[in-house]
Amino acid sequence: MQPHPQVAEQESIAHETIVAISTPPGRGGIGIVRLSGPHALEIANALLTLRSPLAHALARFAEIHDPESNSKLDEAIATWFAKPKSYTGEDLIEIAAHGSPVILELLVRLALQHGARLARPGEFTERAFLSGRIDLTQAEAVRDLIESQTLYQARTAAEQMDGALSRRIRPVKQTLVELIAVLEAGIDFAEDDVDLMPDAEIVTRIDTISVDLEKLARSFEHGRIVHSGLTMAIVGRPNVGKSSLFNRLVERERAIVTATPGTTRDLVTERVSLGGIPLELVDTAGLRESTDEAESIGIQKSREALADADLVLVVIEAGVPLREDEAQIIQSLAGRKALIVRNKIDLDLEDNAVGESTMAVVGTSARTGQGIDDLRAALLSMVRAPTGESESGILTNLRQHQAVTEALSGLVAAEEAVARKTPHEMLLLDLYSTLRQLDSLTGETTADDILNRIFSTFCIGK
Repeated sequence: MQPHPQVAEQESIAHETIVAISTPPGRGGIGIVRLSGPHALEIANALLTLRSPLAHALARFAEIHDPESNSKLDEAIATWFAKPKSYTGEDLIEIAAHGSPVILELLVRLALQHGARLARPGEFTERAFLSGRIDLTQAEAVRDLIESQTLYQARTAAEQMDGALSRRIRPVKQTLVELIAVLEAGIDFAEDDVDLMPDAEIVTRIDTISVDLEKLARSFEHGRIVHSGLTMAIVGRPNVGKSSLFNRLVERERAIVTATPGTTRDLVTERVSLGGIPLELVDTAGLRESTDEAESIGIQKSREALADADLVLVVIEAGVPLREDEAQIIQSLAGRKALIVRNKIDLDLEDNAVGESTMAVVGTSARTGQGIDDLRAALLSMVRAPTGESESGILTNLRQHQAVTEALSGLVAAEEAVARKTPHEMLLLDLYSTLRQLDSLTGETTADDILNRIFSTFCIGK
């Protein structure tokens, strides 16, 4: 990968050596201080007493001395990664000392005295991007990996860091560039009787690109779920077993359960992992008319949770005829991700008639645990990527999705231009607009303010 075009504008910054503590705040067995930049090696030599000179990719034993008394404070391991074979593409030093905040802060303070400056949030990764070590989608994946809460999220982020999304975009861009090149050649050599590409062929090529980008755009629905997780509201009438079902899914007694209807008066939330996807469960107050002020407030909160949830579990009682208000809830959820749960099937009651609803129905017993695995499987099928859709090389944030959406808009405009017999010079403007959006996706052409917004969300030291 070539260095980012904006790297020239960053020369004054790149000539600075940056320093930061790269491990979380607090005490631990090991703490790491990072240095990156042209003077990283000489600053590290000034901070440490080394038993042997630093060498690329080799760990060296070192001692940290008190600058005032010259007495030994700690022992450390220092590793030098020489440019360009480092994370940032610059000389990079990692000093692993014991995780005492006092020692780590001393190292940073001494580094500042020797000419380094404190790194901004995400500046190490920003330098990796500007030096061409990684593209922007890979940089965003670094942040996603750090923030991952489940192993599934970590795997997805690792695939993105390895360039899965970039590899998926590359052939699409290549096809687009080839189309642009042919059209440009037809314009440049028009006097030499070079044949212009027929309109039908132009449309066919645009359609081929559009199909691939539309698939990529659809991946955002799943990518957003993987990245941010889902909220699932458990709703239904009082005493149908919502809180018991909530406790079963959480796998502990989180919500209070009694035989008295209306026990749950406020929203109870808990975060769990469903097949590696973070899922925030919301146990709601039973939906019914109530004159009790506290319960009425809880019911109003339940309706708000129902409206805001990504996923809804409508719990009904097995063997009890479907009530009108339950039927209305089911009807109102048409087109949304929702599931009907017939609870208390351990009582061996007949199936409820759920009308003309197309929602999946799962039978459970929150009391015995019967059907809970089936419920989890049904929920997982609703949040996994659709059959046939790739789970790697997906869009995981709004910036990526907007870039692909705007690229598709450029292709639509180009196809309309062909239909209007617009000159190829004008048609190319739409195709170049699409190319710019794809370049912005990987960061080959990206405005400074966008880069600042992205990297400012990173932790300091990464």
